[in-house]
Amino acid sequence: MTIKINEKITGYEVVKEEPKRPAESNVVHMHEKLERPEMLVGSTYKIKTPLTEHALYVTINDIVLNPDTSHEKRRPFEIFINSKDMAHFQWVVALTRVISAVFRKGGDVTFLVEELHSVFDPRGGYFKKGKYTPSLVAELGDVIERHLKSIGLIQTEEPDAGRQQLIAEKRAELKKRANATKIASEESCDFPSDAQLCVKCSTKAVIKMDGCMTCLNCGDSKCG
Repeated sequence: MTIKINEKITGYEVVKEEPKRPAESNVVHMHEKLERPEMLVGSTYKIKTPLTEHALYVTINDIVLNPDTSHEKRRPFEIFINSKDMAHFQWVVALTRVISAVFRKGGDVTFLVEELHSVFDPRGGYFKKGKYTPSLVAELGDVIERHLKSIGLIQTEEPDAGRQQLIAEKRAELKKRANATKIASEESCDFPSDAQLCVKCSTKAVIKMDGCMTCLNCGDSKCG
């Protein structure tokens, strides 16, 4: 719209638009300068492997951000590992400090799980309840993954309805065969002793049924 000025201009000024304040400016996010509160909520997990004489106890403490609001979140803040076995004391202390620093840094910390899972013991891994674990560090990654799932940082991926039905049918058929031939399951699980290792879930649960290699744990199948 055009405005006609009939009088002499005696002065002017530039009007600056005030910056809009973000609606969530009072929301507290995770960052490295966040001070540790006097009390944290934590969970302790037990790790017992064939590689160590004594069990390891892993404690992960969480900080609750924006409590009693719609933005309330629970985020990992620090990790501790305790054991009677002092053989791995140095690297355990170093690892806990580094992981705790990553937790306090904020952002997406779920990458730690994949990084720890990729550590292999040169002496070889071990099987635990039918699942292959490449190293003690990798099992620590399993513990952190389980904890992050419990607080909602990692979403649990469940097989779809069709795959769940396939797993149920294959397990029922396997149980029927086992009862007929009196074959005992290994380590008191539902998988036969001659099952192969699944490349997807690292569990010895792959068997050949109806001419197709199928995992009885996650449902992965070579036949689609």
